[in-house]
Amino acid sequence: MFTWISRAFSHDEDGASAVEYGLLITGIASIVVAAVFLFGGAVTDLFDTTCGTISTGSSGRQTCT
Repeated sequence: MFTWISRAFSHDEDGASAVEYGLLITGIASIVVAAVFLFGGAVTDLFDTTCGTISTGSSGRQTCT
């Protein structure tokens, strides 16, 4: 009987660490998604400008797709 009581009140935290890791991964993923939405347009414009500059400098033989 005392064994059952001691198991009921023991501090088994094996599942807690898995939940904490899950929350950490969720937080990092949400930061990455937010960064993509915030900076995605600026990065696309930067690549378009760079590609246009390169194609102008190479006599127009390069294409930007």
